[in-house]
Amino acid sequence: IETNIRGTEVALAAAARYGKRILLTSTSEVYGKSSKVPFSEDDDTTYGPTTKQRWSYAISKAVDEFLLLAYCESHGLPGVIVRLFNTVGPRQVPHYGMVIPRFIQQALAGGPITVYGDGSQRRCFAHVADIVPALAQLIENDAAVGHVVNLGSQEEVSILELAERIVAKTNPSVPIRFVPYERAFPQGFEDMARRIPDLTKAQRLIAYQPQKSLDQIIEEILEMEQQDS
Repeated sequence: IETNIRGTEVALAAAARYGKRILLTSTSEVYGKSSKVPFSEDDDTTYGPTTKQRWSYAISKAVDEFLLLAYCESHGLPGVIVRLFNTVGPRQVPHYGMVIPRFIQQALAGGPITVYGDGSQRRCFAHVADIVPALAQLIENDAAVGHVVNLGSQEEVSILELAERIVAKTNPSVPIRFVPYERAFPQGFEDMARRIPDLTKAQRLIAYQPQKSLDQIIEEILEMEQQDS
């Protein structure tokens, strides 16, 4: 919480003082438990109670967004907010819920691949090579100043299907093991069933269109893991 909010405040104050542009990378977590998909930047958000620590990240990033927009209004700061949806790529570590490298490393080690819950939760994954140029374009785009913009992919997949694709590309004999949420996370953990971005604003502002498919992403990460092992 302190890292997100205090760190962002320091960066915003410095940018305003020295007249610099700033881009804040926020997160799809800001949409909370909303069931309306795809998520649009102006949609309402719904969070769980403060007694469930799982929501502290989403809420602290939402505060970051409020801070940037306040600096835009009160200091004329040219700032842009980007909500990222599962950015992936080669050499990404499997920590902090990074599911693709975790699945690939488990598969290459002979398994099992561990899927939390029943695997029905659905996600979209965008390649870092599609995201970084879009960030660079947005921070230089005057029309994006003072706006929130989604970036990601709209190629949706369930986590179980993702595990099955990785098994098929590595070793068909690798087992998939389901781990209940209550065993994998603190008591009361809540997950988001679907995370799909509405990319209309990004398409309008910078003609954003991700180029890498999910299969290409898996194959590229798999190739890199095999080279490094």
